[in-house]
Amino acid sequence: MAETPKGQQTREKLLEAAEAEFSEHGLAGARVDRIAERSGVNKQRIYAYFGNKEALFAAVMTRVYAHMSEVVPIPTTEEGLRAYVGEVFDYHRESDLVRLLAWEGLHYRDRPIPDEKEREAYYVHKTVALSIALGIDDPTAAARVLIALVGLASWAFIVPQQRRLMLGPDGDTESGWALLRASIVAHGHSIIDNVLEGSV
Repeated sequence: MAETPKGQQTREKLLEAAEAEFSEHGLAGARVDRIAERSGVNKQRIYAYFGNKEALFAAVMTRVYAHMSEVVPIPTTEEGLRAYVGEVFDYHRESDLVRLLAWEGLHYRDRPIPDEKEREAYYVHKTVALSIALGIDDPTAAARVLIALVGLASWAFIVPQQRRLMLGPDGDTESGWALLRASIVAHGHSIIDNVLEGSV
């Protein structure tokens, strides 16, 4: 049976509150009663909609991945790829995705994550698009490039304490962020150039 508009609204409230809770406390530290309080929805509705906390976390991850795909789609041209590094940097500066990914990694480590096949399909799509942008016919090589570019663009947000220690207080000013972004984009372009020149 199709979900009613009111049910969809309730689900969205729960996911929004859960995203904030998981971002702050991780999967292990998040509490269902706090999610209920944040959302203004009865605690029992969380279990009715999602079953358990791990399933709720998986639903949050699906939601944030869908949002990133919409806001920062993987490019299929060289020009788009050159802009992509800065766009990923900008996205992570405004979103909770890297925090959620870090918590997910700490929780599951090498164990399978919920909805693993769907996540794999997401990355297959990205590496195929990246292969087109780079003009290469090797999805595994494209995946290595994607890891390098995304790692470069997201590292400062995954370990903000390291960024603070390395750059000092000026790193947290708008000019400091602009300089970091420019440096990351330039290094991203170097990676792309090496691939296009056949050096990687």
